[in-house]
Amino acid sequence: MNYKNITIAGSGVLGSQIAFQTAFKGFNVSVYDINNEAIGKAKERITSLKARYQEDLEASIKEVNNAYDRITFYTNLEEAVADADLVIEAIPEVIDIKTNFYKELAKVAPDKTVFATNSSTLLPSQFAEVTGRPEKFLALHFANEIWKNNTGEVMKHPGTNMKYFDEVIAFAKAIGMVPLPLYKEQPGYILNSLLVPLLDAAQSLLVKEVSDVETIDKTWMIGTGAPLGPFAILDVVGITTAYNITLAKAKATGNPEYQKVADVLKKEYIDKGKLGRETGEGFYKYPNPNFMKPDFLKG
Repeated sequence: MNYKNITIAGSGVLGSQIAFQTAFKGFNVSVYDINNEAIGKAKERITSLKARYQEDLEASIKEVNNAYDRITFYTNLEEAVADADLVIEAIPEVIDIKTNFYKELAKVAPDKTVFATNSSTLLPSQFAEVTGRPEKFLALHFANEIWKNNTGEVMKHPGTNMKYFDEVIAFAKAIGMVPLPLYKEQPGYILNSLLVPLLDAAQSLLVKEVSDVETIDKTWMIGTGAPLGPFAILDVVGITTAYNITLAKAKATGNPEYQKVADVLKKEYIDKGKLGRETGEGFYKYPNPNFMKPDFLKG
């Protein structure tokens, strides 16, 4: 595995984390997004990660500053991938957006470049042909707050060459992840195959007015010993991501329950600017959410 130059396409919550973690581990990182506004937000997100690394990993100021200095930012895709050994795509979970992105990427990326999607819900085989290099295409999926929740799920599709599968596993380990190989395609990989049913059930309980956010979270935390309940997890994931996924399920299945959840997320949260932890409010208010208070689990 001779990867040195990594391009992250898409600089949202997780894209920014992937970029900083990769740079923190010594790689040269290019961040690509569609316009200067998106890049400005990316710089803010990545800068804010410095404090988290100092707090959670006891990283020094020099280490986090050096990591930031290894990152360059682009709104021109051809420039962003000019010398990329690996491109990690972390753009919105919308099939048309991803398809168009891979068509453009195929035109400008060097022959050597391996492509990896960070998609949580879509399968590599859905895009393999439009990449123009299906043998060099696979999935590399991270959990949110990757510097702490350091899973790197590497999933091949039937056309992935094992050479590149093994290289991406080695890369995941090189950036501090625990590589988790998946030899067959699985919607949701391992982590989300376990997590998404929990999040869906929690949202359904809320929308049906069975119970409220804090009671649902409290039930899960007390009953399982988990450090976070489903709505606290959704605040980390980001409510826009949850909305996009739920809306896609509504369209794919025709299930009115998914549509109802999507409508509530949009009306009660997204339209009010409550997008999750990143914006200071989602299901909880930050930086001091109720679930962190000492008496939260005491009734």
